[in-house]
Amino acid sequence: MSIITIVAILVFLTIPEGISLGDQGVVLRCQCITKERKPIGRHIGQVEVNPVSSHCSEIEIIATLKRNGQKICLDPDAPWLKKVLARRQVEQAP
Repeated sequence: MSIITIVAILVFLTIPEGISLGDQGVVLRCQCITKERKPIGRHIGQVEVNPVSSHCSEIEIIATLKRNGQKICLDPDAPWLKKVLARRQVEQAP
C-alpha cells in the first residue's frame, strides 16, 4: 500500500470520531440558566418538558409564548405552573 492510500484510510476512519452529538441537534447541557417564577399562564402557547438526563440534572420546562414565539424557562416548583400543567393535562386527556 502506498502512503497516500494509508493516509486516506486513516482520514476516513477518524471522521466519525470528530462528529459530536451537538452537531446532530442533541443538546449536551442544561438549556435553562434562569427560570421565571412570575405567572405568565395566558401567554403560554406551547410547553416542552425536558426530564433529568445525563447532561442536565434538573427538570427543564420551556414555554413558547403565543405572541412572539420567544422561549422562556419556567420554574418547575412554581405553584402557578403546576396548576397550568395539570389543567393542560386534563384538557389533553381523551
